[in-house]
Amino acid sequence: MMKRLAILWVTLILTGLTAPLANAQVGERVAAVVNDDPISTFDVRQRIQLIIVTEGMRNLPQEALAQLQGRALRELIEERLKLQEAERFELTIPDEAIDAELEQLAGQAGTTVQQLTEDLATAGVNIGTLRDRIQAEQAWQQLVRGRYGPRVSITDDAVETMLDDLELSARSDQYLISEICLPVTRQEDQPEMYQAGMQMIEQLRRGVPFGALAQQYSACSSAARGGDLGWLRADELDQTTLDIVQQLSEGNVSRPIPLRGVIKIVALRQTREAATAGEPSYQVAYAGAPASLGEEVAKQRLARLPETNACNGQSLSIDMGEDVGATVLPRLPERAFEPIFRTTLAALDVGETSDVIESDGAFHRLMMCEKDEGYGLPTRRAVESRLESEELELLSRRYLRDIERESAIEIRYGGTGTIEGS
Repeated sequence: MMKRLAILWVTLILTGLTAPLANAQVGERVAAVVNDDPISTFDVRQRIQLIIVTEGMRNLPQEALAQLQGRALRELIEERLKLQEAERFELTIPDEAIDAELEQLAGQAGTTVQQLTEDLATAGVNIGTLRDRIQAEQAWQQLVRGRYGPRVSITDDAVETMLDDLELSARSDQYLISEICLPVTRQEDQPEMYQAGMQMIEQLRRGVPFGALAQQYSACSSAARGGDLGWLRADELDQTTLDIVQQLSEGNVSRPIPLRGVIKIVALRQTREAATAGEPSYQVAYAGAPASLGEEVAKQRLARLPETNACNGQSLSIDMGEDVGATVLPRLPERAFEPIFRTTLAALDVGETSDVIESDGAFHRLMMCEKDEGYGLPTRRAVESRLESEELELLSRRYLRDIERESAIEIRYGGTGTIEGS
């Protein structure tokens, strides 16, 4: 029975039988109350306009605006929860920090804060709406890092696994795709859900954002991200989906695909062909000793290079001896190294150390810290930072859900209708 009601609800939404924008009541109201803190219909309208402007949406149909209303209200509720939690810990964000981020945003857009303010005003958005969003996010980031940052520890194995995955992805064709999944628990429901999928495609043709439909109706875990699956290799897709994706052009959407337990709609946003390896690059710990030390003494001292922790970016943990210098070179392309070192570097794996090389009146030894075979892979530190951010994001979502469960949130207006003026 519940599944039949779900099918009916999807059908009602897609056929436009929710309250249209033109029928909304005029005047400001309280759209929601978060722990006695009200959110007005004006706040919601402002957020809708901000989303439209910042995400480049134009000429949206009424249905799309109704979808955006739900997203805008959710954003505002979450921001109030974040700011209330910051207030509980007496955390405030100075205006200077918000100004700095506004300047950064304007710079990325090739404009000034003044021009950005004027452009938003032309679109009906007060700059204060953007400042409120920035304030909430900055406060939340500080809270999350302060609470969970010391607990996040990224292992070397995790970094190695991601680097291997990134290299494998670079060597393979990749597809940036999104999905909508409509659940089919009984075979007899499949025709109705397929028809609901066709109605969704019609909505997409009329300008409703794919992500908005995914957030509202998709049964897959990707719904929270607007259906975004990110970049996927061919070997990460089931054969049916791969066959469909390979027939789509960038920017196109598939017809509903009957799969086991679901009807799926796939959007191909972008394709990336397998990369051709370019010039290798290396990050190397280097130690050198003058020939005047003599070969035996030089080799004894250079043999201690692996013990220095040089690749970890720390100061040398041991003294390699007088007249011996050691340093870590930044990642450099192969051509930046002297020809005598290139063959040796190409043969070294990460963590391996070369034999002692005698050249130009000195003895040299190299240890491979990082190596890119020419696919433009990020550094280990960049990967570690990315993994830390992903872990913090996961903890952030849990933290916010915990706060939400303990809060009093009342939706007073806009749950199924639309707010006048959007």
